[in-house]
Amino acid sequence: MLWLGGVYLGSLLGLVWQSFYTFDDFAGKVRHDLGFDTWERLWSNETNRIIVGRTVLMALAVTIACAMLAYPLAYFMARYATRRVKAVLLFLAIMPLWSNYLVRVYSWKLIMAKEGALPWSLDKVGLGKGLEWALDLPYIGGQGLTFSLLGQFIVFTYVWLPYMVLPVHAALERVPRSFVEAAGDLGARPATVFRSVIWPLALPGVVAGSIFTFSLTLGDYIVPTIIGNSKPVIGAQVYVYQGVAGNLPLAAAFTFVPIAIMAVYLTIAKRLGAFEAL
Repeated sequence: MLWLGGVYLGSLLGLVWQSFYTFDDFAGKVRHDLGFDTWERLWSNETNRIIVGRTVLMALAVTIACAMLAYPLAYFMARYATRRVKAVLLFLAIMPLWSNYLVRVYSWKLIMAKEGALPWSLDKVGLGKGLEWALDLPYIGGQGLTFSLLGQFIVFTYVWLPYMVLPVHAALERVPRSFVEAAGDLGARPATVFRSVIWPLALPGVVAGSIFTFSLTLGDYIVPTIIGNSKPVIGAQVYVYQGVAGNLPLAAAFTFVPIAIMAVYLTIAKRLGAFEAL
């Protein structure tokens, strides 16, 4: 509690205090004059609003994709797989977490590079030209450094998928089999059983997994920097403000944007019972 209250919350309060300082653009120095100029500058900048929207949409897309991929796998492990098969599948699901995060990201960069396995395979089946705009990495098609939206989406989904599989699997295993059998005895079709019994009881696990996938995508700036860096996200913009620009008050203010978004997200997740499924 001392660590949480004194160090973590104390650091956040320090950021809040620093965000009310002002920055002298001419001198390039921080002035300790308290005011709301920094916050006004943050929200009056259209680029910042676009960056926030782009990051939130990516986080939502990755969360939905992870849920769609994790649920069938978790459902099979919880309902049909034998103990040995379940152990193998769980091992395969968490095995990517054993390797270094940067190694996994750079591996995908090589896979999606101009001479990588993915563009080569798409060219062989005649889809390379159609998806070149989305899989664009440095120097694909001779267009130079461009933003790879689909490339980032693929890497984010791969990197965070294990964090969705485990909570969903745990939630599905807690669904009593007697409920499913009772629904079947009462004449419910399999689709009705899934929609009315299994899905509502497993939903807290899906929401619990989404907390990880959404928050990790929201704050990540390594994947956008490595896979495509022409259009920044929240993390990258904070890094620019505090590093290149040296505008620490604006960087501190921008830091609270994902914190506020996650506060709202966690409030919704708590109402859906996600905390009990963690």
